[in-house]
Amino acid sequence: MTGSWEARYAAEFFGTLILVLLGNGAVANAFLKNTTGNDDPGLANGGWLLVASGYGLGVMLPAMMFGSISGNHLNPAITIGQAVIGIFPWAHVAPYLIWQFLGAIAGQCLILALYWPHYRQTTDNEAVLGTFATSDHANSQLNGFVTEMVGTAVLIFGAMGLYRGMFFHQNIDIANIGVGLLIAAMVISLGGPTGPALNLARDLGPRLVHALLPVPNKGSSHWEYSWVPVVAPIVGAVIGIWIYKIFFGL
Repeated sequence: MTGSWEARYAAEFFGTLILVLLGNGAVANAFLKNTTGNDDPGLANGGWLLVASGYGLGVMLPAMMFGSISGNHLNPAITIGQAVIGIFPWAHVAPYLIWQFLGAIAGQCLILALYWPHYRQTTDNEAVLGTFATSDHANSQLNGFVTEMVGTAVLIFGAMGLYRGMFFHQNIDIANIGVGLLIAAMVISLGGPTGPALNLARDLGPRLVHALLPVPNKGSSHWEYSWVPVVAPIVGAVIGIWIYKIFFGL
């Protein structure tokens, strides 16, 4: 990483903003009524591939823009996991997390502003919430926790391999593309039970926006589930990075 810590904080803010804007923006295009991605409520026309592409690009593009500045964490679970393993200073964990959450909130506010007419037309409360945060579609917090934990562990393990693997060591942009594809694959393959979140900031920041702002037809913010996409990704990130270290070193 290069540049001052202030520049790194700014990179985490704008990178997380872009991640949420493109990722949750794709969900809004797929879920909300009368958008170009969905003529009817639900996923009938937009499809899960639209959502997966949004999140994949939402991670890949900031990685290309800011990876050399801040390391492109964009996710408190990654920051905490790297601090636990000793490759990121604890003194800068809190500022990273603060700017990541602020970026997620700012990105979600932009989505709300851009899609406001479609929020007003969408009467399905769960569809509206889905454009902000995740939920346990099987009504099982245990299933949600396991899904988010395993998914984040696989994500962190895969990202460590892509950025530190010998084939991409001399070409970081190829690794960035790989991480974007990994995120898209995770959403396609493991997104059924919860969404998924795999990221505290991506879920909790927008959930706060959903709860605090006068979102049309918003219904409940489901705070009873909100601890799952906060705790499970942290546990999963630590597991994933430890497994990589044990077998391949750092």
